Amino acid sequence: MAAKTAEARLEERWRDILSVHARTMCEIDRALHPHGLGASDFEVLDILANASAGPGDQCRVQNLVGQVHLSQSALSRLIGRLEKDGLIERSVCAEDRRGVWVALTDKGRRLHTQVQPLQREVLERMLGGRPA
Repeated sequence: MAAKTAEARLEERWRDILSVHARTMCEIDRALHPHGLGASDFEVLDILANASAGPGDQCRVQNLVGQVHLSQSALSRLIGRLEKDGLIERSVCAEDRRGVWVALTDKGRRLHTQVQPLQREVLERMLGGRPA
């Protein structure tokens, strides 16, 4: 059997990464579904929880775009859903009316605290022991 080319190895590695990502996202979805969340929902809550020190602390939506692997329109829909569920609240930036701020509500912070161990357990199970 001929040795794999560097390009073939690179493609194989890329497909392995995509496969691990897809399986991990599915497992996170499965673990969080009973709590009304999906993996992307949790990502937004987790980023907001880690970016803020307490209730009322805000994050610009534009800052989330680079951290959550969704299109801007998909992220906007997700934020709308989280807001409708009372987990986050939106406000317009006073300095730049085009800017939108989001913040966890108390309900969102409580739910994040409740489900974070579930998400972290999935990450440990799926990614633990794998080299970075």
